Amino acid sequence: MTSNIPFPLREPQQKDQGPQQFQPNLNVRLTCPDCRISPPHIVEEFASGDLVCGDCGLVLGDRIIDTRSEWRTFANDEGDDPSRVGAAANPLLDGNQLDTVISRRDGGTGAAKDLNKVHGRATAMKGERNLVQAYKEISAMCDSISLSKIVSDTAKQLYKRVEDEKLLRGKSGDAIIAACIFIACRQEKVGRTFREICALTRVPKKEIGRCYKSLQAKLQTNTTIMNSEDLMSRFCSNLQLPNYVQKAGVDLVKRAKELGTLAGKSPISVAAACIYLVSYLYRTPKSTRDIAVVAGVSEVTIKSAYKSLYSERTSLIDLDSLKDKPHGENLSFDDLAFP
Repeated sequence: MTSNIPFPLREPQQKDQGPQQFQPNLNVRLTCPDCRISPPHIVEEFASGDLVCGDCGLVLGDRIIDTRSEWRTFANDEGDDPSRVGAAANPLLDGNQLDTVISRRDGGTGAAKDLNKVHGRATAMKGERNLVQAYKEISAMCDSISLSKIVSDTAKQLYKRVEDEKLLRGKSGDAIIAACIFIACRQEKVGRTFREICALTRVPKKEIGRCYKSLQAKLQTNTTIMNSEDLMSRFCSNLQLPNYVQKAGVDLVKRAKELGTLAGKSPISVAAACIYLVSYLYRTPKSTRDIAVVAGVSEVTIKSAYKSLYSERTSLIDLDSLKDKPHGENLSFDDLAFP
């Protein structure tokens, strides 16, 4: 696989076969036979259709094809598109995509609409219809949880690679789509948990996990481990906490990682416990039930992680340094909830 193909396959390590044999260079290089200057300065004069050397003026070729865009219109109506090469090709679909399409507009009789529908059924390929339907589902799911277009396009590219290479035979389409969206979120560093993907696609967690591990073993993906900092902004926004509380929570997460206070805890539990502590510290308290609904973890898990933070609160939070920051006046550990 070449490097420009998205999600190349993981090729098995080949044994060293020794020094490679000499092979001739088959690249075609056009050089002016008169001046022989390297690199050559070749000019394409589309007005006259000639290929001319820019240094000595020798004509190297004639009747060349103008590959530039068309600016004249040859249609009867002046407002039509002057392009005669069709629409832009969709890299997510197969084929040359230069098929003829019957217009739906015919003055209100409805015959053109029926012809368009029959022609579409006759010419459309089954595999292409399945791809288009899967792309629509991926776009709808990504839009429903406010994922960016780059995440949606990455998931579509991954799904196409899976379908072309037949990497997940026997797996359901919904599970493949869920795994593609999850890998796309990890690759683009968008914090989404397994539970959120399960709720979005209605696919069991085990099915998504199997597809995810299989794709990780067969394709080269740049997935990263989800951090608590990636979840902090979204959780605080859903809890309607101010921006300075979110920044304090991110600082607390980083400090807890340095000290190893919550070592072994999941990123979701760490983020939820830090939000619980910081919300009480800045006198905008949120209950464990509200945080549990947003984060998707149990209240017992949040309280267990919060207990570890509370026991080392003096080493994790420097109240003197927070006084110089906005809304940092009169902060006290007495406002924290006792675990």
